[in-house]
Amino acid sequence: MMKIKTLNRSAIIISGGLSKRFGKNKSLFEVLGKPLITYVIHEINQIVDEVIVVVASEEQKKALTNLVSSSVRIIIDEYTLRSPMVGALTGFKYALGEYSLLLPCDTPLISRKVISLLFQIAHGLEAVIPKWPNNYIEPLQAVYKTKVAYKSSLEAIKSKKMRMKNMIIQMKNILYISTTIIQNLDPTFNTFLNINTPEDLKRIEKKLVDLSNIDRV
Repeated sequence: MMKIKTLNRSAIIISGGLSKRFGKNKSLFEVLGKPLITYVIHEINQIVDEVIVVVASEEQKKALTNLVSSSVRIIIDEYTLRSPMVGALTGFKYALGEYSLLLPCDTPLISRKVISLLFQIAHGLEAVIPKWPNNYIEPLQAVYKTKVAYKSSLEAIKSKKMRMKNMIIQMKNILYISTTIIQNLDPTFNTFLNINTPEDLKRIEKKLVDLSNIDRV
């Protein structure tokens, strides 16, 4: 029997959402000439052992296959229900890493420093989740122990509880890392910026241009 290689770090990018507010498939939408999801893949590719993109349909899978490296695994949602929880469960099921980073497809300014920190402190824990001073958490930019997260997400879905918090409350030994700590690595919290509206797109495009100009100096 062939032994499946176990990796340390996986990244799961959820890309099957409906994007109702944005009105288009965000992962394929071009930002400054490049598909949005390619920014996310580029930023995390060097700090994880594998990248998984979870999509909602065969059509989405075919479209993405032509845009990303062959090393990126593209997997279709296990369930037809459209929910970040379904994307998370699918990713956790197929991830080979002991720990998995969960991400949305529309955060092109993801911080490598922040992600590296989450992975570094996750050892021995079941999850590391950023938390704001108002107690709002960022479950879609967090690191989870893969097998535990899969089991917890499966139980939540079986109970027809489709919110990410329904997975998280079943887990133990979670570290909620304050965003005040993250701010030391990412002072303007660019890592959490996502695109839900055309206005968000304009703001992020400007930031990408500004960062590109800094890199050229």
